[in-house]
Amino acid sequence: MAGILMKIFAIAVIANICLQTSTEALNILGVLPFGAHSHYIIGAKILQALARKGHKVTVITPYPLKQPMDNYDEIPIPNAVKVLQVSKDDLLNTVNRNIVQNIINFHGMGLKVTEAVLQEPGVQKLLLSNQTFDITLIEVFLSEALYGLAEHFNAPMVAFSSFGAIAWNTDMVGSPSPPSYVPNAMLPFGDRMTLLQRIANQGYLTFERALIDFYYLPKQAELYNRHFPQNKRNMYEVRKNAAAVFVNQHVSLSAPRPYMPNQIEVGGLHINRKRTPLPEDIQKFIDEAEHGVIYFSMGSNLQSKNLPMEKRKAILETFRGIKQRVLWKFEDSKLADKPDNVFIKDWYPQDDILAHKNVRLFITHGGLLSTMESIYHGKPVVGIPVFADQFLNMARAEQNGFGVMLDYKNLTVDAFTSGIKRILENPSYTKKVRDMSARYKDQPIEPLDLAVHWMEHIARHDGKYLHCAGLDLNFIEYHNIDVMIILYGGILLLLVLVVLLIRFVLRTMCQLVFKKDKKLKRQ
Repeated sequence: MAGILMKIFAIAVIANICLQTSTEALNILGVLPFGAHSHYIIGAKILQALARKGHKVTVITPYPLKQPMDNYDEIPIPNAVKVLQVSKDDLLNTVNRNIVQNIINFHGMGLKVTEAVLQEPGVQKLLLSNQTFDITLIEVFLSEALYGLAEHFNAPMVAFSSFGAIAWNTDMVGSPSPPSYVPNAMLPFGDRMTLLQRIANQGYLTFERALIDFYYLPKQAELYNRHFPQNKRNMYEVRKNAAAVFVNQHVSLSAPRPYMPNQIEVGGLHINRKRTPLPEDIQKFIDEAEHGVIYFSMGSNLQSKNLPMEKRKAILETFRGIKQRVLWKFEDSKLADKPDNVFIKDWYPQDDILAHKNVRLFITHGGLLSTMESIYHGKPVVGIPVFADQFLNMARAEQNGFGVMLDYKNLTVDAFTSGIKRILENPSYTKKVRDMSARYKDQPIEPLDLAVHWMEHIARHDGKYLHCAGLDLNFIEYHNIDVMIILYGGILLLLVLVVLLIRFVLRTMCQLVFKKDKKLKRQ
């Protein structure tokens, strides 16, 4: 009964939002600069939902649709995709470099891709056109110079992040991120850190802040100034005046942390709520698995065919020794020594596979979209993180009790087999993830509907009223350092004066007593 009432309430809330958001058709510019499918899919889902509502959408995209869509025009960016591919091919090598080298290379890649996007003929043609836009949706991912598009077209900027809340997007709305319990996305820490972890977190945050403020952002500002010389506001002003930021996270999937009202959680909007029938060969393979199925994918950026031979052999030997069937996303149809219980394809409908009741375990690289899909469908995970936020996501999986994290560099048959057996032989992992799934699904509004609502709301009301005053303060003002100097400095000065006065009084009294004693002795 309670479930039925909840559904009725959700329908009523959504219907109410739809009535409130009856907006005239908008002209929307979407900017999806990065060729990683996990980045593209979030922005594309929002923009396509807006197009279906009758809004006119123009999108700068690395993945043009195979089938045209009404109200949806595309500007392909093939050269930018080629630039990114060089970095994608090198991802597996990041485990052999230290975190400082990786973060520097990471930001350098962002600068190259941003410049490639701005140099695309289609983007240049758009800038020279007479088009107008009511609102822009731009990805937050190492491409700050692209915020100049919003200023160029004088349209409020809504940003979206394929990550959760990190410095790149919290800086845009002023959300605080206390380092005592909010770990950096590049570190494998949960929200309850030890003293040593808090020291490491603070140290890394300090390094990242210095890199961003004194090296990376000035480089992006150079690109901005070169390509948008007529813009009234500079990149820094545009960046801190975003109307809103959508973050790919939800508190039920991570941990509580502070947000500004215009930093909005829409995590999981990419997950299909309606199931699509599986291809016949995959359906048969899963249905006939007596002991269940394990699904294994390293995501869209990392490709299993690029795994070193010793890793590949360890994986194959592990799969050969278990009784479950395995679906492995392997991008080469020729896989030598493949066991009979392993089925390979270069692409799988991951969402629909994880929804199948016979799938018992998801082996993943720990990407945020994959982690969310595993939780939504109630599947525990064995994670093999390689770069970026994958370590944080898997640390959260372990902390929340629905996953096991393995070290890629030390991925042996024994370690891999042990991780798989821990999940399959201990039902607590599945129970934990199903509990999380139930919490996540218990929302009054679907995240995609929430994102569409806010896009229309900001187009109607501009969103300036959501601007946090803290964004207009410098470091000293924001942390009240000047106030503390004046207040506590004044108190300290008063204490010093009191001590000096007491010292003077005592010294004077002592001198008087000494003189009196000396006089009495003479008498």
